[in-house]
Amino acid sequence: MAETKFTPRVFSGIQPSGDLHLGNYLGAIKRFVEMQDAGTHETVYCMVDLHAITVWQDPAKLRRSTRELCAGFIASGIDPEKSILINQSQVPEHAQLGWVFNCVARMGWMGRMTQWKDKAGKNAEAASLGLFAYPALMAADILVYHATHVPVGEDQKQHLELTRDIAAKFNHDFGVDFFPLTEPVIEGAATRVMSLRDGTKKMSKSDPADASRINMTDDADTIAKKIRKAKTDPDPLPDAADALEARPDARNLVNIYAALAGITPQAVLDQHAGSLFGHFKVALADLAVDKMAPIAGEMARLMDDPAEIDRILGRGAERAREITVPILEQAYDIVGMIRS
Repeated sequence: MAETKFTPRVFSGIQPSGDLHLGNYLGAIKRFVEMQDAGTHETVYCMVDLHAITVWQDPAKLRRSTRELCAGFIASGIDPEKSILINQSQVPEHAQLGWVFNCVARMGWMGRMTQWKDKAGKNAEAASLGLFAYPALMAADILVYHATHVPVGEDQKQHLELTRDIAAKFNHDFGVDFFPLTEPVIEGAATRVMSLRDGTKKMSKSDPADASRINMTDDADTIAKKIRKAKTDPDPLPDAADALEARPDARNLVNIYAALAGITPQAVLDQHAGSLFGHFKVALADLAVDKMAPIAGEMARLMDDPAEIDRILGRGAERAREITVPILEQAYDIVGMIRS
């Protein structure tokens, strides 16, 4: 059987859970923009609102958070004309293929997912079925576009491995080469951005301390203040990146600088070796304000016109379905469903 040639296509998504922060930007959105602008792949970026409701959501907040995430994407440089920009629930083929994959995936596969164990904890009986089946829907999100590459953080790598397993099992069960074995794209100095108050913990919107993160809606003064108060240590910056391994707070700030500037951590140290953090934080604050404050301003402008955001998402759904409808139809035909 000849190997199928798939269109180079990137898919990735973020849950619209509100309070976008620097970790979302550096760990995901900035890379989305870079992959869009590289022009080597078609790019599809998604607000995964169906995933969001695996835990209870306030409906009004979910709608606002979906629009805010869309605004964050656009303000960061995602062009709705260059990329397909969608919210998941407006493209029904995601859920439809998700059901097929629920029937392909095995219970044991799902039970081994680290995120399921972490989120369900000791009260798994009270968790939603959607939370348990989340990875099958994630596989459908990706494969309904025949996506060949997915930029992911380390915490999602296991789910992408499961996506490959589901694709391989579907292909094997039906004797086809229909779904690609999607490749993860994990790279960058700050794919995992840590808290400004504790360099051993991931930056998170759930941290009660607002000073632990830079929100994408923060203005210039707030960004600079948070950088100045970020936790550090008393030693000067070293001249080699390896020397940061035992210094998590220092490593985090160097990695943030590197990711914002588009250079390596070693290049940051080449410029700032020997500097105390009082000096380095000034440079980092200036850089963060330069990169992030315009995004906050543009997000605010976009959020003032929700109808325009809705129009953009509606058009994105139309473009997405030009891809997803024929792929789902072919998948149904392979499975044996009668089509009109």
